[in-house]
Amino acid sequence: MYTILFAIAAYLIGSLSFAVVVSKLFGLADPRTYGSKNPGATNVLRSGNKKAAALTLIGDGFKGWLAVWLAIRFGPRFGVEDSGIALVVVGVFLGHLWPVFFRFVGGKGVATALGILLALNGWLGLATLVTWLVIAYAFRYSSLAALVAAVFAPFYYGLLFGSTDGILLAIVAMSILLIYRHRKNIGNLLAGKESRIGDKKKAQK
Repeated sequence: MYTILFAIAAYLIGSLSFAVVVSKLFGLADPRTYGSKNPGATNVLRSGNKKAAALTLIGDGFKGWLAVWLAIRFGPRFGVEDSGIALVVVGVFLGHLWPVFFRFVGGKGVATALGILLALNGWLGLATLVTWLVIAYAFRYSSLAALVAAVFAPFYYGLLFGSTDGILLAIVAMSILLIYRHRKNIGNLLAGKESRIGDKKKAQK
């Protein structure tokens, strides 16, 4: 019973779309109406407001971290075991992708996934972040960096803990969902049409 409650709470936390909330606070256009129409930090950056983009990135990462940290910290006293933590991981991530508060139109999950991994294990999150940074620096494609990091995250978890458990399966599910959400980017990468980091694009208002 408590495991389900923690998972539902995680989904609701994940449903807080910081891209939309921060844009509204800064008087910016709804990120779902311009650019890639993705409510995430990268699209908010297209508005030209770096502070809003940074706050979006931090907020999306923090909510992933918070939901999992709360489950790890307080879950055991309510009988929430590793399988319950795995449900929380999936719950908060699904909340970000399909937020109930914003008509189920969410982001692609990169920052939220990083927050989740950092909460599970600092080294796990750091290794995944370094992977993203290396690929992003080498190829200047944010989407490619996210895809490679998503593939390596489950591998890093297995390397750190050396076991197959519910949490590993949750990370695999999260990686698959993240790759799925980047399907348009994959098409653009294959066609050579994907925008590089640093390319200047004006928001389409």
